[in-house]
Amino acid sequence: MITEYPVPTPNSGPVGITAGRDGALWFTEQVAAKIGRVTTSGVFTEFSTPGGESPLGITSGPDGALWFTEPFANKIGRVTTSGTFTEYPVPTPDAQPARIAVGPDGALWFTESNVAKIGRVTTSGAFTEFSIPTPFPAPFGITAGPDGAVWFTEENASKIGRVTTSGTFTEFSIPPPASVPDAITVGPDRALWFTDDTGKIWRLTTSGSFTAYRMPTSSLSAGITAGPDGALWFTELTANKVGRSTTSGAITEYPVPTAGLPGLGSEPDGIAAGPDGAIWFTENIGNKIGRIAVIPTSTEQCKNGGWRNFPGFRNQGDCVAFVASHGKNRPTGG
Repeated sequence: MITEYPVPTPNSGPVGITAGRDGALWFTEQVAAKIGRVTTSGVFTEFSTPGGESPLGITSGPDGALWFTEPFANKIGRVTTSGTFTEYPVPTPDAQPARIAVGPDGALWFTESNVAKIGRVTTSGAFTEFSIPTPFPAPFGITAGPDGAVWFTEENASKIGRVTTSGTFTEFSIPPPASVPDAITVGPDRALWFTDDTGKIWRLTTSGSFTAYRMPTSSLSAGITAGPDGALWFTELTANKVGRSTTSGAITEYPVPTAGLPGLGSEPDGIAAGPDGAIWFTENIGNKIGRIAVIPTSTEQCKNGGWRNFPGFRNQGDCVAFVASHGKNRPTGG
């Protein structure tokens, strides 16, 4: 079910990943100081950052370019799909920008993990910064919410934060015992879903109601994304697995083939839904990009037992019916 593609640069340390508007997946190579691109058929291109800076978070911008964070350079970077870079220094010194997302206002919003701030930058490079009420919260994951606000995790404070586009904050304390929230995304149920370090996947409504779902394998979970199948997909950093949770909390786990290092595995980290009906993820230690088939995009993929590659289908008929009902009876591209 999982296919892995080795990153050309050895020990590149892939972390963040996102689907680009060009139909490929784009990812950060933190150790190699590169931005990588991989097509859905596994063809790689790599671009070195201008100053040899280490990128971390990445997202596809509203301008068709890829936007990423450079924590130790204290910059927000932009790269076009042809490999042209622009870098913008964050106004607050040593802010260490971590994750980045497109906001509901068409700007890029990012967490400043070393200071108590959430940053905003327009596609022309104009910055605004908003101070979080809680001191030293270590904001990390970030996403545009279903309510027109921006939501983020506070690793040190064990809270989930919300900020309006005008800078008004609300914070929600995670039920005890305290945990370290990491990545956050919007689910198909219009709730916020996030990972933590206690072996749980969390659901949070926009009104502040928490529900926790424990993973079968206790693991420090990392990235999380909404899949094309109406489920949440997440990486299990220390268990070397990728997990899938329904919106009602039924969890299935898929072991990553690459063993990686003893006790650490391949370290699956960032995760994103691809344009090909699959889930894509980075393997930080394994130095690979992984792909999990999630939904078929052509009836050809349902034949010869191929329907077994996709979660939720009982037989070939289910698979064919899904393709027909979703109007995706077309070949996949690269």
